[in-house]
Amino acid sequence: MASTTAFIDIPQGPDRVWQLIGGFGSLPDWLPYIPESELSDGGRVRRLTNEDGGVIVERLEAFDHAARSYSYAIEQAPFPVTGYLSTLSVHAVPGRPDAARVEWSGSFTPVGVSDADAEELFHGIYTDGLAALLKTVRA
Repeated sequence: MASTTAFIDIPQGPDRVWQLIGGFGSLPDWLPYIPESELSDGGRVRRLTNEDGGVIVERLEAFDHAARSYSYAIEQAPFPVTGYLSTLSVHAVPGRPDAARVEWSGSFTPVGVSDADAEELFHGIYTDGLAALLKTVRA
């Protein structure tokens, strides 16, 4: 099993950042390469459409509003992995009430690619996504 984690500090309080990203259907609000998110199954499944029209289906596995965190699994996607589980969380930055640390992590089993290649793919997705979040917050 492979895994990767990326994080970024955002110049907004954690509650405000969580308000933006904490909804399971909220990716289009801050992630430009996911312009559509359609919820089903009582809000536990999201069908994402990327800029190229590709579809990714993810299932919410855990949600903790108080801890500002949710975890999800991929049910359908064009990625070379199985057993994908990811967590998106927002934390306070000690000594900085005006800042939040957003962490995006995932674990998965590569299929047809090396652990390093799969880790590089998802690390890039997380890093690019967090950079887009920072840009959205600053806009």
